[in-house]
Amino acid sequence: MFRDGLTAAEVAARFAAGRVNLARPAPGRTVTQILRANLLTRFNAILGALLVVVAIVGPAQDALFGIVLVSNAAIGIFQELRTKRSLDRLAVLTTPKTHVVRDGVSRDIDPGDVVLDDVVELFPGDQVPVDGWLIETRGIEIDEAQLTGEAAPVPKVLGERVLSGTFVTSGSGRIRAQAVGADSYAGRLESEARRFSLTRSELQQGTNRILRLVTWVMVPIGVLLVVTELVRTHQSVADALRGSVAGVGAMVPEGLVLLTSIAFAVGALRLARQRVLIQELAAIEGLARVDLLCIDKTGTLTDAGLALHSMEPLGTHARAELGMALAAIAANETAPNATVRAIAAALPGDPGWTLRELVPFSSVRRWSAYGFEGHGTWVLGAPEALGMTLSEHEAATLCDHQSAGLRVVLVASSRTALKGDGRTLPEGLAPAAILAFEERLRPDAADTIAYLLAQGITIKVLSGDSPLTVGAVGRAVGVPPAGEPVDASRLDTDEALAGALETTNILGRVGPEQKPAAVRILQERGHVVAMLGDGVNDVRALKQADLGIAMGAGSGSSRAVARIVLLDSGFSAVPRVLQEGRKVIANIERVANLFVTKTVYAVLLAAVVVVGAVPFPFFPRHLTLVTTFTIGAPGLFLALASRAPRAAPGFAGRVLRFTIPTGAVAAAACFSLYAVCRATPHTSASQSRTAATLALLGVGIWVLALVSRPLNPPHVLLLAAMVIGSFSVFAVPLARRVLSLQIPPPSVLLLGLVIVLAACVLMWLLLGLSERYGWPTTRTKGKVGDADRAKGAPPRRPDNQAVTSPGSASER
Repeated sequence: MFRDGLTAAEVAARFAAGRVNLARPAPGRTVTQILRANLLTRFNAILGALLVVVAIVGPAQDALFGIVLVSNAAIGIFQELRTKRSLDRLAVLTTPKTHVVRDGVSRDIDPGDVVLDDVVELFPGDQVPVDGWLIETRGIEIDEAQLTGEAAPVPKVLGERVLSGTFVTSGSGRIRAQAVGADSYAGRLESEARRFSLTRSELQQGTNRILRLVTWVMVPIGVLLVVTELVRTHQSVADALRGSVAGVGAMVPEGLVLLTSIAFAVGALRLARQRVLIQELAAIEGLARVDLLCIDKTGTLTDAGLALHSMEPLGTHARAELGMALAAIAANETAPNATVRAIAAALPGDPGWTLRELVPFSSVRRWSAYGFEGHGTWVLGAPEALGMTLSEHEAATLCDHQSAGLRVVLVASSRTALKGDGRTLPEGLAPAAILAFEERLRPDAADTIAYLLAQGITIKVLSGDSPLTVGAVGRAVGVPPAGEPVDASRLDTDEALAGALETTNILGRVGPEQKPAAVRILQERGHVVAMLGDGVNDVRALKQADLGIAMGAGSGSSRAVARIVLLDSGFSAVPRVLQEGRKVIANIERVANLFVTKTVYAVLLAAVVVVGAVPFPFFPRHLTLVTTFTIGAPGLFLALASRAPRAAPGFAGRVLRFTIPTGAVAAAACFSLYAVCRATPHTSASQSRTAATLALLGVGIWVLALVSRPLNPPHVLLLAAMVIGSFSVFAVPLARRVLSLQIPPPSVLLLGLVIVLAACVLMWLLLGLSERYGWPTTRTKGKVGDADRAKGAPPRRPDNQAVTSPGSASER
């Protein structure tokens, strides 16, 4: 009845009625979300209100910070939209197609184009796009762990319901779409797998913590400052309002959130140009904090394809008979895995055998079976899974192949049919042949492994192949074994698996249910774990890991749940993601140090003004000058810098330990010179404000130098440009008039120079003490201890020891 599927007219009618599946959401935020995030913020609201006050009392130059406010928002929106366009284009390449039958023809369409009553074909590795009734099956088994938590794949029978969001682990079949769009599980699950989120980002959490602290401090101090300026300082109302606007506005770290978003967006854009799709922006940071990487052998250390290396008949089986049986298996398999594809390539043609029974390969059973009319039952599987007794010579041959890094498959035959539900091996099974398949090592595997190990990242190989085979491949690419490879099929409990993970880095015969268990065990031991996989048996482990990375050539289900997709399926892309994450972390920390230092000195200056009942040292125009040359312009540069130091946990704590002493010293230096200038006879209020501006500029440039360490040529040029730009303002008469800058007497300038130099020395000493006693600031040194490792920091290398990323000529 449903063999030919829907007609074109029936499909069109369902589209018109809206009975269509949900479109796959693109990675990243929508345009509306981007606009809202950059425009509708509480700090923009505060600065907007202050801008209105300045517009009322004037003059126009005190509203210059409004230009900065608008520019910041425009830059952020432009950069995020630019990144979104690049990610959307890449997402099209990774979207797995859905196979449907329409007008009697099988075709591939986008999952969002499936309509109600469509006939959907399912193959191993497919994620079920809609809810439906099973109308045809060839031994199909479904992984329903996403819905039920049950690890074992579930065999499905005709008429049984298959739910969207589940995965096909073996076999094939067809379903008739019974629920689509909002009526099915698919839309919600896909949205959860691909939504833009920074909720688990330490950077985002640390930034939010800092912003909450700033808000709690800023509100009471701001209110007191406004009251003091209007009531106690005996200024004109206009000057009091200008001072209030300057004080409250300076407390706002207006560019921190903006530059954090830009750093993430630029990181994603850089990786997109290298064909790495970031499906969740926090994933860029995630890999930089990973200290343990779990990988499969096939598709990661070796190419995904196999080639038949040798076929050795066993017992009385003739080579010709074996060749015909294997060719019949390849010809009748509708969903061939890598092993069957290699057989088909070596033994083309169809001997015409009639397939009677089929048990598709399952990574849980680790065997497949084919019953042919008049030719018995033939089984392909892992030698251990078939439980065959081999002669001493046959066992030695098998062991030699595995030790040489070959994948070994045992062929067995029986004259009896499969038992019961077809999930039990037939009786009378006898070994028929040993098949050895060779895999080609990826040319980038050894260099990538060496780089990751040098960065303090532990490698664990979790493979379904024989431990001997996996061990041989691991040794060839430089994975330190740390013990003999372990056969995970003999590990019956989590405790046994945990013990094996403690003693070795290479596990073979790992079942699909053991991979997520291994990841969970490693996480419970304090590791930040990344999982790199490409098959449907890796899906649960990819979701369990702190960071899931999928190969672009892997199954659609693995790409659907991973946060990062390597579109070219190149293992060598992992170091590039690692470096980009470290750049993002380092750059955001630098930017946070600048903006929060400004908030600290603004709060402290406001507190002193409240206590002393004196006018605030600045008008908005003065702080616009200072922040432009010491925070805004250099902050944008530093947010995009290319240095990638080792990441360490404790972002918020490090920022506060840097900014509180530097902000306090900056406030003390600035107010000291301001107070002296106010007490100096024949010195105007304008000269006092100018002196405070000069002091804050000098100290701000020094803070910028501290944040910019190490002072490489680009950073030196940046500092030089900011110094020249800021102090050249004082040399231009028009600029001095516009900004109300009046040069104070020489004696005040000389005193100001002494105060600034003393402040710089004091900052240096305080930060030196902080580093000496283990309170890391912008340059964390030393070895990360167990407590830090529990938070996800890898062991540190000496600062002067460089390690280059494989394949990056510019860094060699």
